[in-house]
Order: sequence, then structure tokens, then C-alpha cells
Amino acid sequence: MDRLPVIVKTLAPDAPEAAARWDAFVRACPQATFFHLSAWQGIIEGVFRHRTHFLYAERAGEIVAVLPLAEVKSRLFGHALTSLPFCVYGGIAADAECEADAVAALEAEADRIARQRGVQHLEYRNLAPRHADWPRQELYVTFRKAILPEVEDNMLAIPRKQRAMVRKGIKNGLLGHIDPSVDRFFALYSDNVLRHGTPALPKRFFATLKQVFGDACEVLTVTDPAGKPLSSVLSFYFRDEVLPYYAGDDVAARDLAANDFKYWDLMRRACERGCKVFDYGRSKVGTGPWSFKKNWGFEPQPLSYEYRLYKRDSVPQNNPMNPKYRAFIALWKRLPLGVANALGPHIVRNLG
Repeated sequence: MDRLPVIVKTLAPDAPEAAARWDAFVRACPQATFFHLSAWQGIIEGVFRHRTHFLYAERAGEIVAVLPLAEVKSRLFGHALTSLPFCVYGGIAADAECEADAVAALEAEADRIARQRGVQHLEYRNLAPRHADWPRQELYVTFRKAILPEVEDNMLAIPRKQRAMVRKGIKNGLLGHIDPSVDRFFALYSDNVLRHGTPALPKRFFATLKQVFGDACEVLTVTDPAGKPLSSVLSFYFRDEVLPYYAGDDVAARDLAANDFKYWDLMRRACERGCKVFDYGRSKVGTGPWSFKKNWGFEPQPLSYEYRLYKRDSVPQNNPMNPKYRAFIALWKRLPLGVANALGPHIVRNLG
């Protein structure tokens, strides 16, 4: 007897029952990530004003796969359909028993939307490869490692030099605090990205993340003994994983080892919370963050960002390593912080 066909549907922004079904599937699907949750639809539309296309495949009334997509259209950076902007992971998450049919159906619908909307490219931010023959972005890797059951075992698992930095932070009397708001985090983050010549995301975005995701979105801020904020990280919790996602440091953080202490304090808290995976997140190959994570004993895992190209000949390179952005980066570093924070959201909303 033939199986019932797969039917592709679109998640409406104002459909809480459908969103609950979507999220139940995401939480149970091994291929899904925090960035497949339905709440990203409202965040991307509400904060950044981008059109979304959250597709899901059903068989016999049951969701068997999801594909969150958002459309970013910019004069500066082009017109793209991406799964998913502002997220390091995306692509299709599918039930193993229905994977081939569901993936084919969702990819066909995504291709139809991309052509109908006239985008230049369609981007899937996959954790694992699906199409060996598709154009691919080779720039990014991720770093994931098991959290050991005992706190002290995690300390001993840190390579010697970085462990010494953690102990230096402890010796300096640094303290970690769970913040109820994003205020201290944003002050450190926005100043940090300005020093690197990068526009900051709007403060409203981070406040929205906290509001929407609740206990699954946490801000950890490290201070010196006098209470001065030195380093802060905004993390996501999903199933048994912790994902430190956005971070910022004061200029004094390096000398006091606040950055290493911050990630150790986060790992310690995650261990005590019962988490089993520390996802250090995406980095560009060969950069400072890439080296920092390797020094912590994490091994890079290539990310399989795959593309369908419609109106361009090569994979887009909208990132700070592109030489054509050097002059912009140099100029941005010289802006006053208030000016940069006012202008930045208008630029960065189109980068994703």
C-alpha cells in the first residue's frame, strides 16, 4: 500500500496552535536546533521587518519536517532567501522515516518561492551536508563538546594554558552574575563590536530574545570584586545544550582573564543545570575566535552552508573578511559609540 503524500504548508504568524505543533516536532527531532523554533518568525519579522516563509511538511496530519526561511532584500548586500538570517544553524530538520520525501517537497517549495520572489540566492545553513554538488560556503566551522557530569572534571578537561587563565580569573576575585535584563550585556557588546569595526545589532533585538525565550535565554555578566562589568555573554538553552551566542568584553577584560572566566562560569552553571553539550558556536576559520576555541580543547566541525544560485555566479561573501569592506571597517571604528549604535541597526538588519 502506498504511503500518504507529503503536503507542504506555511506557518502563519498568528497561529499559536500550529506554532505549538511545530515546536513539539522541533524539540523531538534530532536534526533540529534552537534556531528552528517557531519564535524566530516573530523575532525576524518584528525586529528586522523581513518577510518570513516558515514551511513545514505534513503526512497524515503529522509534521514530518520543517524549514524556516526569511527573505532579506538590500541595495547594499543583495536579495536572499535564507534559513535562517541571524542564526548560525538552519536548513531542513526532518523525521528520519520521512526524510527523503519531506526534504524533496520542502526544497521544491523553497525553490519555487525563491524564483517567485526574484532572489539572487537561496541559502541553507546546514549542520551536515545534504547536496555534495551544490555551491558551498567553506568559511565557517562550529565547535561542540560534551559537558562532563562533574564540575571539576570539566575544569581538568580544559587544556593547561587556558585552565591557567580560568584560575587567574578566579584568583582576581571575578564574579559571575545572571542579569535580569540585557542592559549591562549591551553596553559591553556594542562597545566591543565598535572596536572591531562592526555595526551592532539593536538593543531591542536582545531584549526581545529575553522576553520571547524566557529561561531559555540567559545573560551572564562577569564583574570585578568592586562590581565593574568586564565581560558578558547571552546564551541559549535547548534540550540538553547550552549555546553562548552573543558576547562582549571591556578593554580591561583581557588583563584580568575575564573572558576565560566567563566561559568557565557558564560551563560550570550548565553542568550544574544538567546540560550535556557545550556549543561554542560558529567561527570563521583562522580567526581569533577560532583559535580561542581550539585553545579550549574544542575541535572545529565544518558547517555545510549550501546554496542555490539564481542571479549570481558565486557564493556571497558578506562578512568582515571580504577585502572590499576594509575601508568601511576602518571608518566605523572611528565613530562615537552613540552614533554607531544609532546607525548600526539600519545596516546590520540586512546582513543576517
